[in-house]
Amino acid sequence: MRIVVTLDVMLARRKMRSKQLAELIGITEQNVSLLKSGKVKGVRFETLARICDVLDCQPGDILEFEKDDPEG
Repeated sequence: MRIVVTLDVMLARRKMRSKQLAELIGITEQNVSLLKSGKVKGVRFETLARICDVLDCQPGDILEFEKDDPEG
């Protein structure tokens, strides 16, 4: 089981670049990049709330739960 970050999809839908999102939510562009790639172990609720506010979305729009394949 894992959580998949689909932030890049939402950014594309909103026609926004990572750099602009980073500036609006107050984190570095590098941290946005790490979040987009799923290379982070967690995200603060405060940061998630800021992202959702700026992108006018819900957490479920940028985070997905993926079950392990029981046969894999």
